[in-house]
Amino acid sequence: MKVVISLGGSLLTRELTPENFMKYAEVLKRLRRSGHRLVVVCGGGSTARLYQRIVKALGGDEEFQDRVGILATHMNAMTLIVALGDEAHREVLRTVDEVVENFGEKILVCGGDKPGCSTDYDAALFAEALDADLLVNATDVDGVYTADPRKDPGAVKVDVLTYDELEEILSKNVQAPGEYGLFDLKAVEVLRRSGVRLVVVDGRDPEEIVRAVEGGHGGSEVHG
Repeated sequence: MKVVISLGGSLLTRELTPENFMKYAEVLKRLRRSGHRLVVVCGGGSTARLYQRIVKALGGDEEFQDRVGILATHMNAMTLIVALGDEAHREVLRTVDEVVENFGEKILVCGGDKPGCSTDYDAALFAEALDADLLVNATDVDGVYTADPRKDPGAVKVDVLTYDELEEILSKNVQAPGEYGLFDLKAVEVLRRSGVRLVVVDGRDPEEIVRAVEGGHGGSEVHG
């Protein structure tokens, strides 16, 4: 399968250690060895948000906040490449043209590209350009809920839903640098027009990424 994985920066930076990066590298290498061709797009996580808060406090506008966030995604991507060793392409990619040109047997690892976009949006563009079989959104919740389960005790998990239904849920979230919530609304638009299937899983358990691709995950599936 051709698989794009949007790997939440919160997963990579919640324990900023070599061991944490290796946990994700190992599951990605297993997927590659099973014959899947992978593109992994790293988020910025707590590193990005820390710098974005400082830039905002200093009077930096949203473009500057986005730019420091993009640099954080590249630090995470570079570190993951080292963890993947010879199984990864050795450069951090950022554009559709770069991904299409280099797509093949090696795992491609990407960071953010332009201000005003999240790495979810970049991942969706890559999935569309590659006609991917699947986009996996590995995040820090176990699927799509009717509201943020960390704030609303009445939130209900939805196991299967359409892109229209996902858009309705996400429209309640703030869409700003470092605050895209579960998924980027602009990414939903791309996946809906391209028809790429989306699976949202709790990436705090790296094995859920494998199960999202090969079956048996505990997250949510979005289609149509």
